[in-house]
Amino acid sequence: MFNDIGALEIVTLVILAVLIFGPDKLPKLIQDVTRTIRKIRQFSDSAKQDIRNELGPEFKDFEFEDLNPKKFIRKQMENDDLGLKEIRNGFDLKKEMAEVADAVHGRESDSAEDSGSRGTGSGGSSTTSANGSGGGRIDMEKRPEPGKPAAGDPPPFDADAT
Repeated sequence: MFNDIGALEIVTLVILAVLIFGPDKLPKLIQDVTRTIRKIRQFSDSAKQDIRNELGPEFKDFEFEDLNPKKFIRKQMENDDLGLKEIRNGFDLKKEMAEVADAVHGRESDSAEDSGSRGTGSGGSSTTSANGSGGGRIDMEKRPEPGKPAAGDPPPFDADAT
């Protein structure tokens, strides 16, 4: 509950409590606070037990922590009924990204040839069909159209326009 409170914060809270309530009233205050926390926990436990009793025997293993969306999704993802572990293990993100980078840079890679033979539709076979030549290289360099200046060139100076 208080995982992010450090030692300095605890010391500061203790000093403030002593200054505000005084050393003679502080033990009584600590007893009252612990008693209140204990009663709240008992009330919460009894409410959970009442809900479990009302739900019936079908929900005897029901956990209230499962109502937290993060925990519910994590529990469902760990459940192997859907076969998600096989899908997750079969997908190699680093290999796929290397194939994309090689295709963008026009390099031939061993992994691209392997995936092309595997039948995924990406890799070496797609690079040769993309540019229509048998070289397997894609020209990704931007060139200006004839008659138009390149992006880095300054516009032509027109003396009549000024």
